[in-house]
Amino acid sequence: MLRAVIRGIIVSFGFLLQLGFFILIQLAFYEYFAIIAVIYEIISVLIILFILKNSTRLSNDLPWIILILILPIFGTILLITVGRSYKKSRLLKSIFKTEEDYKKYLEQDPNLTQEVQNKQLDNIGYIINRTHYPVSKNNDIKYFNFGEKFFPELISSLKEAKKFIFMEYFIINKGKMWDEILQILKQKANEGLDIRIIYDDMGSLARLSTKYPRELSKFGIKCIPFNKLTPFRGVFMNNRDHRKMCIIDGKVAFTGGVNLSDEYININSKFGVWKDNAVKVEGDAVWNFTVMFLTMWNSNTKKDENLLQYKYDFSDKKDNSSFVLPYAVTPLKQDLIGEDVYINMINSAKKYVYIMTPYLIIDNDMTNALIRASKRGVDVRILVPKIPDKKIVYSLTSSFFNILYSNGVKLYKFTPGFVHSKTFLSDDIRAVVGTINLDYRSLYLHFENGLYMENSSAIKDIKLDFEQTFNDSELILEKDTKENIFKNIWQSILRLFAPLF
Repeated sequence: MLRAVIRGIIVSFGFLLQLGFFILIQLAFYEYFAIIAVIYEIISVLIILFILKNSTRLSNDLPWIILILILPIFGTILLITVGRSYKKSRLLKSIFKTEEDYKKYLEQDPNLTQEVQNKQLDNIGYIINRTHYPVSKNNDIKYFNFGEKFFPELISSLKEAKKFIFMEYFIINKGKMWDEILQILKQKANEGLDIRIIYDDMGSLARLSTKYPRELSKFGIKCIPFNKLTPFRGVFMNNRDHRKMCIIDGKVAFTGGVNLSDEYININSKFGVWKDNAVKVEGDAVWNFTVMFLTMWNSNTKKDENLLQYKYDFSDKKDNSSFVLPYAVTPLKQDLIGEDVYINMINSAKKYVYIMTPYLIIDNDMTNALIRASKRGVDVRILVPKIPDKKIVYSLTSSFFNILYSNGVKLYKFTPGFVHSKTFLSDDIRAVVGTINLDYRSLYLHFENGLYMENSSAIKDIKLDFEQTFNDSELILEKDTKENIFKNIWQSILRLFAPLF
């Protein structure tokens, strides 16, 4: 723990060093302060004009504009370090290139493309066109409404592995859950299986030693910490790998909100009942997850010459009535795939939209989509935690209660504890389960993944989960949305710094 605290202090100090550097320059040339001030103003105006010219989400860019006008130095540094530009990192450039190179492995069945067009499945068409990940129909989906229900299924599938196990998670933490998984991985590596693990260096900062990849390598397990933190450059490394997936032999894939840490299976949770979910995929859609993982892996290390060796040929027939589309979300391109998929679902809803999210930090596009749906008679419900894991983030979340409530959106708090599920459901027809929160980081900065389903048999289980969770939650009333002037000012200031939370 002490090591983790020291690393956190060093990384945070990196930002102060950079800010201090600019201040020292200003002090060194204090006699030219007036000239420097004018230069700062000119630079600020140019940056703002550039933002306005290239903005596709002005509601998101407006806080940057205000921040740069009020605090030119701080705002400019923050924009450079937090902004969505893949050119600022060798790793990000490598990921961008690998994503482009691997499009050749993402072949779409032309018959399915025609079916999608004929049935006017617009959201599927959007995901295919913007991510290049293919939709498939030969799949079985199993939904788990809690992490502790998903965990035994994961263990069982890991024990059945014959060729390879690929795991990519934001958090890995030593404890009962990881210890049990690790024992299986050691055994499988000893049997000669290809075992690969990616974990996010920031996500596991307080949990794993910097030498952990070397520890695993002693057992034949290959391991990469994603976007490894360094002291001075730490603040430039804001694009984290928030994905959660496990691929086994190309036959089975798991995803959802569950990380590999005990609280996700309700062992030693500090925030009451930990409400999470996961899905198991068997079928042609597993290939999408395999390509996602290998894209990230081969951006970090030596490239596999032929990805097709990891593709499983499903000759046995599975559910052929539903459309299943696992897709990747990346901060390296202009499109906000994660948000757009959600907004498209809201806009196409006729009867209801149900949402579970741990955080609710949304821009005007999302806010207006929710309000418009409610005003046209759609039953819009959003479920957030009663017990937050981050109080300051919850203050930001609650800042949206008033405008949503006053426009007919129903808001619920999960009374027993903390909601970590990231799930959208609409009209008993379509659903998304994955890693994408309704907050700035997931929608703008992180690498994420989602599983889009249309007409899947798993949707009835997802709906049942929503209904049970609503029954275990309290409906937010008008008195819960009232705000005073001081709370308003505080929450308005917090919104300016939303990219940091």
